[in-house]
Amino acid sequence: MNPKKYQRQYFMPPETSLDWASKEYITKAPSWCSVDLRDGNQALIIPMSLDEKIEFFQQLVKVGFKEIEVGFPAASETEYTFLRTLIEQDLIPDDVTIQVLTQAREHIIKKTFAALKGAKKAIVHVYNSTSVAQREQVFKKSKEEIMKIATDGAELLKRLADETDGNFQFEYSPESFTGTEIDYALDVCNAVLDIWQPRPDWKVIINLPVTVELSLPHVYASQIEYMSKHMKYRDNVILSLHPHNDRGCGIADTELALLAGADRVEGTLFGNGERTGNVDIITLALNMYTHGVDPKLDFSNLPELTETYERLTRMSVNERQPYSGKLVFAAFSGSHQDAIAKGMHWREEKHPEHWDIPYLPIDPKDVGREYESDVIRINSQSGKGGISYVLEENFGFHIPGKMREDVGYTVKDVSDKRHQELVPKDILKVFKEVYVNIDAPHHLKEVHFVQKKDGGIEAEISLDKAGVPKLYHGRGNGRLDAVSNALKRHSDMNYSIVTYQEHALNVGSDSRACAYVAIQEPNGSITWGAGIHEDIITASVLALISAVNRLND
Repeated sequence: MNPKKYQRQYFMPPETSLDWASKEYITKAPSWCSVDLRDGNQALIIPMSLDEKIEFFQQLVKVGFKEIEVGFPAASETEYTFLRTLIEQDLIPDDVTIQVLTQAREHIIKKTFAALKGAKKAIVHVYNSTSVAQREQVFKKSKEEIMKIATDGAELLKRLADETDGNFQFEYSPESFTGTEIDYALDVCNAVLDIWQPRPDWKVIINLPVTVELSLPHVYASQIEYMSKHMKYRDNVILSLHPHNDRGCGIADTELALLAGADRVEGTLFGNGERTGNVDIITLALNMYTHGVDPKLDFSNLPELTETYERLTRMSVNERQPYSGKLVFAAFSGSHQDAIAKGMHWREEKHPEHWDIPYLPIDPKDVGREYESDVIRINSQSGKGGISYVLEENFGFHIPGKMREDVGYTVKDVSDKRHQELVPKDILKVFKEVYVNIDAPHHLKEVHFVQKKDGGIEAEISLDKAGVPKLYHGRGNGRLDAVSNALKRHSDMNYSIVTYQEHALNVGSDSRACAYVAIQEPNGSITWGAGIHEDIITASVLALISAVNRLND
C-alpha cells in the first residue's frame, strides 16, 4: 500500500465560520425525501419489478414520507411505466409529492415532463456534474461550459413547466459537489437560481450531494454552512443533502450538515444505494428520537419494515445495523446483562419520566422489539443477572440472589458444551431439569403435619427411596424444619437449611407457588433446590427434597 498515491480531492470553503460547531444537537426534523425507488433500486443486483416497486412505495407512504423519488423515467421503460402507473391508478396520496430525476439534457428533460402528465404535484430534479475530476476526465469541458449545461437545463425546466399542466417544484444538484471548488459550486447554484427566481410561495430545492465521500464530516459541514450563508434567495431555497457513505461517515456528514443550516435530507432505508450506499434515514431519524426530537417518521415496527425491505430488495440488514439489526439490543456479556436487568427493575420501581437504561440508548419496544427475545441473550459469556432476568421476565421465577450464581454457571455450562446460544425455553428446560421438583432418589408421595402444644411441629412424610416405600417422622420448630429433621433422622445426611424463599409463580385462582431452598454441608458446600406446587407448603417440601436429591447426586 502506497499512501503517497493519494491526495485530498475536496475543497475547503474560502472562509469558515464554524457556527455549526457551537450547536449541541438537531432541534427539529428536516424534510425527508426517500430515494429508495431510484438511487436504492438502481443499486440492486436484481432491480424491483413493477409490483414490488408499488408495494415499496406504499410502505414508504406508511412510514410517513411526504416526498418520494420514484425514479428516472427517461432511463428505462420500467421506470417510465412505474411512474405512469402511480399517476394513472391514483396511487399517490394528496399529501405526498413524487420526485423524478433527470440529467440536464434536452431530450431527457422533455421525456421526463411527458412522463409526469397528470401528476398532481411533482419535484423535477435536474443535475449535472461539476467536480474537477468530472470536468477534466469525463466531459473535458471548461467551467464556463459546465455552467452552461446547468443554466440551459434550468431554462428548459422553467419553459416546459409553463407549457405542461401540473404543479411542479424544481430541484438542482451540482453532482459530485464534494469534489467541486466551493466558490465555483456556489456560482453555478446561484446562476440556476437567477433563472428560476424562487418566491416565498414557490420555493426551489438546491441539493448538495456527497456523491463521493472525500473528507471528514466537519469539512462537509463547513461547505454547507458557506453555501447556506452565501446562496442567493436563501429564504426561498430549501437546502438539501444527499450523502453517500464511501468513508462510512454518511450519518455524521448529514447530522453536522443539518447543524450547518441544511433543511432537507435525501436518503434510503437501511442506507441502500450505489457502492457503500446512501445515508440511512432510519438511523438519522431515530438518533433524533433519542434526543427527544420528533423525526416525523414512524419506525415503530422495524421488524416488519425489515422483512418488507429484505423481501423486496433481496438485500439483507446487517445484524449490527443501528436500531434495526437483530443483535443491536442484545447483551451477551454478563456485566451488561446485570446492568440492564437492574436498570429495568429500577425503572419499574421509580417510574422515571425519561428513558435512561444502561447500554440501551432507546427503548427497544419503541421500534417493535421485545425485551424477552431481543435484549438479554444467553450464551457461554453471559452472567447470572442476565440468566435470572430471562427466567423472571419470561416465566415469573424470582431466583434468590445467592442462587443466581449457581444457576448462572449451570446454564452457561450447557451453552458452552453445546457451542450455541440458549433461547428462553432452553434456559427454562435446564433450570427445571437441574433444580425443580427433583424426585430421585427420594420421591415424595404425601406429607402430614401435627401442631404440638409446645409449639413444635411433627411431620410424617411418605416417600419412595430408590423405589422402596418409606415412612419418615421428624420434629422441628416449623414444617420445613420438621421435614428436614425427618430426612436426616433416617439417613446419614448432615446438612442445615441456610436459605428459604417463596413466591407466587402466577396470579389467579389456579396460581402455583414456587419455593427455593439452600442446604449447607459441614464443609461449607451449598446445594440448591426448587419446588413448584399449587400448595405453598408442598412446594417448600419439594424444594427441600430437590436439594437433598441433588446433594446425593
